[in-house]
Amino acid sequence: MNYDFIAIGDTVTDAFIELEDAEVEGNDGLTKICMRFGDKIPYKDVHIVPGVGNSANAAVSASRLGIKSALVTNIGDDYFGEECRDVLKKEGLGTEFIKVNEDKKTNYHYVLLFRSERTILIKHEKYDYNLPDIGKPKWVYLSSLGSNSLPFHSVIEKYFDKNPDVKLAFQPGTYQMKFGKDALKGIYKRADLFFCNKDEAQRILEIKEENIKKLLIAIFGLGPKIAVITDGKNGAFVYDGKEFWQMPIYPDPKPPIDRTGAGDSFSSTFTSALALGMDIPEALRWGPINSMSVVQQIGARAGLLSRKELEENLAKAPEDYKPELI
Repeated sequence: MNYDFIAIGDTVTDAFIELEDAEVEGNDGLTKICMRFGDKIPYKDVHIVPGVGNSANAAVSASRLGIKSALVTNIGDDYFGEECRDVLKKEGLGTEFIKVNEDKKTNYHYVLLFRSERTILIKHEKYDYNLPDIGKPKWVYLSSLGSNSLPFHSVIEKYFDKNPDVKLAFQPGTYQMKFGKDALKGIYKRADLFFCNKDEAQRILEIKEENIKKLLIAIFGLGPKIAVITDGKNGAFVYDGKEFWQMPIYPDPKPPIDRTGAGDSFSSTFTSALALGMDIPEALRWGPINSMSVVQQIGARAGLLSRKELEENLAKAPEDYKPELI
């Protein structure tokens, strides 16, 4: 089948543990979640969310917005893998590129949820990565992969060398940032779109720069045609080599419940808008709406909107909800 949007990245099951008896400390400049060591710690509830992860979230987001989407990923030959595949299939994704690895586990993460913020305990299984024949989709969305995936990025580079018309959106995950910008310089240079938050931009660039314009220019200098940096309540910032835009957040109808997936939903929705033929300012108006919706529910998938739902929210947006040149 020919797809318009194919995401590449690891898939996980997230187990959300809502904490009650914990404290937040930040005396040494670092914010920490603290619990009594060696004690029995009560928790409020637990929520199991299969079939998520940066790329899985992006593929589901695109699919709900009406884009023909698929996912290239690895799962284990276990109950959790089967559950993930079933969930993704129900979302309308093409699942023929999901590889089942015998004698391997499916990625399983624990998310400590406290005061709407989350701390994630991650473990990526060491899969044997390979790229199936995905044809020539309009967009490929590349995100989080495991610690042993560096050689796989060279395979992805070669695919794009042979398919110059396929557009690439790159949202680096934990290990992709650890590999460093030099190790993935081919991916950065080939990216049509690049996404990260402000802290991640500083980490990628190995600088402590606070000025968002300077960070955008530096990220753009790595090669992507459009650089996008999100900065929490300050909104999203975009640079395309000519103009800078700032987009405010969409107002929350009530305090956020869980911020997991807020960045994924923004990035994938922005990408989807471009895939649907919109320009940067309109894509910026789409992205924060899905982020607003996602943080109102637990997990990265439940709050993802259909195109109709997104456009309904856009129609009732405040007058000042629009991108501005800065």
